[in-house]
Amino acid sequence: MKKKLIDKKYLLIFAVICSLFGCADAQDKEKDKNVLIVYLSRTNNTKFIAESIHKRVGGTILPLELKTPYPEDYKAIVDQVTQENESGFLPELKTKINLADYDVIFVGFPTWGMRLPPPIKSFLHADGFRGKTIIPLNSNAGYGIGSSFDQLKALVPNSSVLDGYSTKGGVERDTILNVMEGEKAKQVEADVLNWLERLGF
Repeated sequence: MKKKLIDKKYLLIFAVICSLFGCADAQDKEKDKNVLIVYLSRTNNTKFIAESIHKRVGGTILPLELKTPYPEDYKAIVDQVTQENESGFLPELKTKINLADYDVIFVGFPTWGMRLPPPIKSFLHADGFRGKTIIPLNSNAGYGIGSSFDQLKALVPNSSVLDGYSTKGGVERDTILNVMEGEKAKQVEADVLNWLERLGF
């Protein structure tokens, strides 16, 4: 009986040490890396996902902003983005980031025209992604990610791109904007948590 009490005592001490200092494994090492969460969000659906990730993994979270913002009118932005995609134009970013400070970079964006939004292309054209771990996250109007994740991978060939997360957000065309509230918000937060755990966070 006395031996069992001693064994339990040592197990309790071990558990406390693990909780204070961490028991080293691959997942814990991933948590120790410097994390950046950068996102583009017009209707705040992608922003909600980015903030859910930030609650779980910490790090730095930044919205991606343009020097010349897109128009508020939905049709006007669709026309402008279509022209930018066709011409390969990369809009200039207001947001400046020193990528050398980060090892793991979450990149959040909506699906625009079944493609990667031009501002995200601008961000990924910067120098400094070699050797980084890139993790995409996405909201869309119900049509999925289109070619956006493949485009992202192609733009960072010297990085390790992990499995991304995507969910249906608003449908701006139908004036359905931020839907991340109530049961939808709870479901997305639960899905994000499960996804991050599968990735080792």
